Amino acid sequence: MQKKRRRVLRSIGWGTLAVIVLAAAGIVVWSQVGVMGAEPEPLAEVRANSAIAVDDAPQGIVMTPSDGESDLGLVFVPGAKVDPWAYAPILQDLAEDGVTVVITRPWLNLAFFDLRGLDAFTSAAPDIDDWTVGGHSLGGVRACQLATDAEALVLFGSYCAGDVSASDLRVLSVSGSEDGLSTPAKIEDARHLLPADAEMIEIAGASHASFGDYGPQAGDGTPTISDEEMHAQVSAILRTFFAALPAE
Repeated sequence: MQKKRRRVLRSIGWGTLAVIVLAAAGIVVWSQVGVMGAEPEPLAEVRANSAIAVDDAPQGIVMTPSDGESDLGLVFVPGAKVDPWAYAPILQDLAEDGVTVVITRPWLNLAFFDLRGLDAFTSAAPDIDDWTVGGHSLGGVRACQLATDAEALVLFGSYCAGDVSASDLRVLSVSGSEDGLSTPAKIEDARHLLPADAEMIEIAGASHASFGDYGPQAGDGTPTISDEEMHAQVSAILRTFFAALPAE
């Protein structure tokens, strides 16, 4: 009787292990299928920009001003299954303005699977003491979790899942009126999770995919703003926000 019980338990154990292995394999495969790649033309402009230096470093894609003068840093977490390079065009002006930008490469292309702390990315520029963390879509949700180790938080088409309202974080939330995924209603519903003085800016005509150069995204709204105007507006918003941040 005991032998039979052991055989049954052994069969259950091997069956459970098989299910776990298959589930893990399925997640890995799913994470690699349908990754939204960076559009080549905007990326070529980044690579040709003599005002910044671009380094494909172990910590991520690092953009710094060519003169090396940088006192502030931004760690930026991509949205789910979006090529990190797709955010280089919209963030390059910030690097020109003197902010070191580190765009992370989330494990399995999904930020919520990436358990690394903020210092895994800020190590790309150890001389910088004041760091902002930001992200787009699910990358923004992860950025909220990392914000306890940062001075400020920047959200692109995103919102926090946890409550940071009692923190002293400086927060900038930039959203799009035509966002079909992080809709204006969802942004508003999660507003109470941010500090009372968080800066909330909605860009008229911007969709979810307007925050990166990776093409249209399933389930999104239709943008009525050009990529050029979107870049210009986001650059101006970021310039004002970072100019108001203290730097040691």
